[in-house]
Amino acid sequence: MNLLLISNSTMATDKEYLLWPRKHIHGFLQNNKIKKVCFVPFAGISLSGESLKKSYDVYTERVKTVFNQLGFELVSVHQVKDPSTLMANAEAIVVGGGNTFHLVAELHKTGLMKIIRDKAKTGTPFIGWSAGSNVACPTLMTTNDMPIIQPESFNTLGLIPFQINPHYLDANPKGHGGETRQQRIEEFLIVHPDIKVTGLREGCLLYLKDNTLQLIGNKSLRLFQHGEEPVELEPGADLSFLMK
Repeated sequence: MNLLLISNSTMATDKEYLLWPRKHIHGFLQNNKIKKVCFVPFAGISLSGESLKKSYDVYTERVKTVFNQLGFELVSVHQVKDPSTLMANAEAIVVGGGNTFHLVAELHKTGLMKIIRDKAKTGTPFIGWSAGSNVACPTLMTTNDMPIIQPESFNTLGLIPFQINPHYLDANPKGHGGETRQQRIEEFLIVHPDIKVTGLREGCLLYLKDNTLQLIGNKSLRLFQHGEEPVELEPGADLSFLMK
């Protein structure tokens, strides 16, 4: 498989969309000799107050602008009459961030979940950020999002055997008395003790080429396993053991 799983699209200090991961996206697609990508905008639902389609349009244009600047064509599944055929013939797949529950609901509803899974597992390059990286996992259960819709299933693509928690934070915001992100992940591990969880901090991504998984970015990754203390893994680390 060829996967680029990005924690976040934009840093707090960025003035442009997808600024920090652009060089990684460009290199990933260029190395795979990609000219045109198929985009899934279903997580982007709050970019327009008019309708879902309008929000998809706004989201697609935002992402398309970046990909065009990088030298790649982009077409969204919501812009064609037959999204299944478009996806089945895609050179590369790009899944944007936003609300994971809505993304997963639409992927199941449209039948694209299976098509994307089959293509990615047979080598079609896959890029996802935030919710788009979360759906590469076995389940959406480690998302940070509010369940604004009930999907057919919480099961996702299962391209990797472990979970990602995107935008991972080490502590709660000042003045917040709720659970920390670590506590929420530990709750998941109690119910699902056989699944590992990675806290993927902002400014970081996971790159899978064939059977080699690498952490890229400027921060370490926090690995959570049931009954064990969390472990910090540094950028550049070989994380291939997580694929077993």
